[in-house]
Amino acid sequence: MAQRRIGLWLIGACGSVAGATCLGLSAWARGLIPTTGLVTALEAFAPLDLDGPSSFVVGGHEVRQADLLTPVWELHQRSRVFDRAVIEACRSDLEQWSRHLRRGILYRPNAALQALRDRPDVLLARHPQEAITAVQDDLRRFQDQEQLDQLLVVNAASTEPPAAWEVRQLSLTALQEALERKAELPLPASTLYAYAALEGGWPYVNLTPSLGASLPALEELARQRRVPHAGQDLKTGETLLKSVLAPLFARRHLRVLSWVGHNILGNRDGWVLNDPENKASKVKSKDALLSSLLGYKPQSLVSIEYVESLDDWKTAWDHIHFEGFFGTKMTLQFTWQGCDSLLAAPLVLDLVRLVALAQRRGEYGALPYLASFFKSPLATSLHDFAQQFALLEQWAAQQHPNPPAAAASSAAQS
Repeated sequence: MAQRRIGLWLIGACGSVAGATCLGLSAWARGLIPTTGLVTALEAFAPLDLDGPSSFVVGGHEVRQADLLTPVWELHQRSRVFDRAVIEACRSDLEQWSRHLRRGILYRPNAALQALRDRPDVLLARHPQEAITAVQDDLRRFQDQEQLDQLLVVNAASTEPPAAWEVRQLSLTALQEALERKAELPLPASTLYAYAALEGGWPYVNLTPSLGASLPALEELARQRRVPHAGQDLKTGETLLKSVLAPLFARRHLRVLSWVGHNILGNRDGWVLNDPENKASKVKSKDALLSSLLGYKPQSLVSIEYVESLDDWKTAWDHIHFEGFFGTKMTLQFTWQGCDSLLAAPLVLDLVRLVALAQRRGEYGALPYLASFFKSPLATSLHDFAQQFALLEQWAAQQHPNPPAAAASSAAQS
């Protein structure tokens, strides 16, 4: 049987996460790196019909004058990651995929996002339908030229400010009528990309806190078109630890009095988040899960600060003040430091492999069993990492043609 050809279309294709993803894809296909960090490399997922790294062809949109090698060399030079020999071995893949890059598309960007643009041919759309049409034209051309069996759209662009409340309340019918009239709407670019993808039958994955496909109108569209989607905001560091540690306090009946998290990071994402409008989206997604996990709302504070010298090494310091037996107050502190892009990149590969499989199996709408990957998961209220991961394992067991008895029993009970 011929190998499938799967298109991976990256929005923000020359950012650090996208660059690390592309280099990882090429290096993995060439056998140059182990699969450490890939969830889908775990034994539980081995029986699944997941696409290997050599199945993927990369393209994308970008608003900067850059190619896929640009962020890779930046990470090598400034953050001291990647071996030069690995970059050189994968150079031809990244150069070939860079030929598929197209001008980015912006619609009503705020000052921080506008400042990123230095590519002269970026489309500043006059109305949402112009942006949607341009995105779909690029995607169809890529799919036809590369003779792709499937095409997935992944939002790896910089975080947008929170979307207007009235946009979140639009029905699909009202949204479509407004698009037909070529009306101006306060829709963020992430949602226009999501609409373009879902309407065209292409799955959409949102790695960011931006609105994307999270509004009800786009869930309705995804179900009409029978297309899967996933999001939002990858869970890679401090929030990942929160989703593990907060259930510990709840299950030991230790009352959390306050939880303070201070985050510092450099790189281009950190620079964008230095803008108060863009930062508001990120802070909301990082602070939202504590009440759900604990059953009450402790005093909490999340801060994010841009420290240029850190580059891709994001650092979080958390202070947890809690109450134990006899009302005794105690403290837990932890420091987390990780290379932001290398924490995210394997999860991107996991997600596109899982969502591509879901589409082949006829699944559509938001995929709740992917919750463990996201800070603000869609289609589920679960935030406990252990419970989220159990959902994923149960789904994987159900895909196995002859699931082990224990897995089958667990899936049946759920």
